[in-house]
Amino acid sequence: MNDFLNALTPDNLGYLMQGLWITVAVSVLSIVVSFILGSVIGIVMFEKIPYFSSLVGTLNNIVRNLPLLLIIFFTYFALPQIGIRLPVFWSTVVAMSFFEAAMLSEIIRGGLDSIDKGQFEGARSTGMSNRQTMMYIILPQAYKKMIPPLISQLISLVKDTSLASGIVLADLTFRGQVVYAQNSHYIVPILVFMTFCYFIVNYLLSLLAKRLDRRLA
Repeated sequence: MNDFLNALTPDNLGYLMQGLWITVAVSVLSIVVSFILGSVIGIVMFEKIPYFSSLVGTLNNIVRNLPLLLIIFFTYFALPQIGIRLPVFWSTVVAMSFFEAAMLSEIIRGGLDSIDKGQFEGARSTGMSNRQTMMYIILPQAYKKMIPPLISQLISLVKDTSLASGIVLADLTFRGQVVYAQNSHYIVPILVFMTFCYFIVNYLLSLLAKRLDRRLA
C-alpha cells in the first residue's frame, strides 16, 4: 500500500495525467485524419479506376504490412534526411494517421462491397451522379455497417500510441517509465495506474460504438 501512496503522489499523478492528455490528443487527431484519408483510399480502391486504383491498392498493402513502429521511426528519423522535420508529436500523428488509414481503408472498401448493387442502379436511374450516389446513398449505409469494426480498429490506434515512447513522445507510457525509473518499487503501482487509464479511454470508445450501433439500427 505504501508503494502505491509513494508512487502516486499528487506531483506524479499530475505528470502522468499530462501524458494521458498527450495520448488522447494524438489519438483524436490520428482518428480524424486516418478516417478521412482511409475513406478516400477505400473509395478509390472500390471504384476500380483503371491503373490508379491498383496503384493505390498496392501502396496501401505495403503500408498495412509494415510494423507501425517502423513507420514511426521512418517519420521521425528518415524524413529529416530529405528536409522534412516534424516535432515528435506531429511525427507520431502523421505516422499513425497513415498506418491507420491503410487499415481503415480495407474496412471501408469491404463495407462498400457489402452494399447491394441495386442501390447504385436505383440511385443512378433517378438521375443522380456517381458522386451523389456515393455521398448520399451508399456511404451512409456502408458506414452504418462498419461501425463495430471501425471502432475496434480505432481502439487499437489508442493502444498503439504507446509505441511512440520509442521516439520519446512524452505520452502516458513514456511518463510512466520515467516515474518508475526513480524507484523499482513504483513499477507495479504505475503500471496499474496506466492500465486503468488505457482501459477507461478504450471502454468509453466501446460504449460510444454500442450507442451509435443502437441509434443507427
